[in-house]
Amino acid sequence: MTKALLIVAALIDLALAALLIGVSGFIVGGGPESLKASGLETAAYWAAVVVCIAAPAAGFILNRKGRTPAGLIAAWLPAAGALVALLAPAPY
Repeated sequence: MTKALLIVAALIDLALAALLIGVSGFIVGGGPESLKASGLETAAYWAAVVVCIAAPAAGFILNRKGRTPAGLIAAWLPAAGALVALLAPAPY
């Protein structure tokens, strides 16, 4: 059951990373539809992409070392963060 939860978390995290990469031009690009993010915002955005990719690996490593609860939390953290971000009210 733990392996299945880790695999589902990995699929969700990688899909979230793909989504972030897919819309990155609208955040950090130079086009007319872009938000023209500053350096700090760009670094935070790409850090989120790296976390989405690294979290499942950390979850599997922690599970292998016998720290199953920590592994599950690490693997599901980006998905939980995305859900919290969706619940935040729009700034306009």
